[in-house]
Amino acid sequence: MDIKSIMRKYGIKADKRLGQHFLMDERPIAAILEAAELSSEDCVLEIGPGLGALTEKLCRRAKKVAAVEKDGDLIPALKNRVGVFENICIIEEDVLKLDLELLKNRYFMSDFKVVANLPYYITSPIIMKLVESRCLVKLAVIMVQKEVARRLTALPGGKDYGILSVAVQLHADVDIVCEVGSEAFVPPPKVDSAVVRIIFRHEPRVKLEDEAVFFEVVEAAFGHRRKILRNSLKDRLALCGISLDKIDDALEKAGIDPARRGETLSIEEFARLAALLRN
Repeated sequence: MDIKSIMRKYGIKADKRLGQHFLMDERPIAAILEAAELSSEDCVLEIGPGLGALTEKLCRRAKKVAAVEKDGDLIPALKNRVGVFENICIIEEDVLKLDLELLKNRYFMSDFKVVANLPYYITSPIIMKLVESRCLVKLAVIMVQKEVARRLTALPGGKDYGILSVAVQLHADVDIVCEVGSEAFVPPPKVDSAVVRIIFRHEPRVKLEDEAVFFEVVEAAFGHRRKILRNSLKDRLALCGISLDKIDDALEKAGIDPARRGETLSIEEFARLAALLRN
């Protein structure tokens, strides 16, 4: 039964508040599965399974699948589609409130992969949750808005490069698997999408003395994108008790022109600057 028929059968309408767009095209599903490189020993967390188009195929390939769905109205249709599989656990929960370590210990008993068509309205918070839980997650293959995919893979100097780019690339290698048009979904979203693969690193891309200070500097640098770096740092880091003299001294020792824009700094430059400001 196709997605539209399932929606009619269960009287389901996509909830705009939850950013629901049900994937119905088999081609991006095939691309997601190929990128995830699933084996019969893999455990998989699917976020926002919706009506189960991807879930069914995950169940056929993985050892265990945990499908986390916030919308209780979708659960009957989802259970009807994948309830025959013994390796599926459907959890009615907001994934942002879900304890992933508890999920690992009680259900998976091992680290796991994340494979999902993410709800667009909470894409960035979910990605940051995965970064914070990187010791539990082998890799993530996720469908996101194309704009978010560009931010995740952006290099210094471009308009898409920002805090999300730095946060993810510090701890992971990221690539775009494929782009997906709006016609692949019911109802079609107003934007195009992309499948992204995030492979988490065992160690950060650069060695950090203090990750909290590093991100204070990153957030300060991106706080006023139109301002030069010196002024952005002055405006934001003064709240942390760092004087302009210390900022000037750190920039000079780091070999960074204070007239540059924050979005031109590489992760290595941010790390060097943060270490000097910390000391």
